Amino acid sequence: MSYHRIVKSVQSSSQRAFLFAAAACVLSLGTAPAHADDYDATLKDIQSTMGGVPSFVKQFPKTGLPGAWAEVKAIELSDKTALPPKVKSLISLAVAAQIPCTYCIWSDTQDAKRAGATDEEIQEAVAMAALTRHWSTIFNGMQVDFNTFKTEMGGQ
Repeated sequence: MSYHRIVKSVQSSSQRAFLFAAAACVLSLGTAPAHADDYDATLKDIQSTMGGVPSFVKQFPKTGLPGAWAEVKAIELSDKTALPPKVKSLISLAVAAQIPCTYCIWSDTQDAKRAGATDEEIQEAVAMAALTRHWSTIFNGMQVDFNTFKTEMGGQ
């Protein structure tokens, strides 16, 4: 999928920006202080890329916004990454279902569909997340020995 097509799909849904907020929350913890010029330039870039600046963006800490937006553009919105947009959306949806995050579930489902995911692929991504959570609960709750697990599963 081309960058232009990704941007168009982003522009078609301002709620898509919620994913940016989730990534921004993580990044803001380790971002160096930004200058007002960086913040203003970031707002202009968000406007240009998304066709608007969602109101929650202005609630985000100014010092974290430039770095957070850079990460979203470099990973989530870029077509120059190892994963195609559909796979990224399905992964994000599966994680969102586990958190759970209603905003992300809605947005990631829309993004996955725009990227060509079928209802069956969406359902399978969520089912895989549930299956992983299920077995993780068993392994951790029963305190299965990790080295034995690795050996029995073909590791060393």
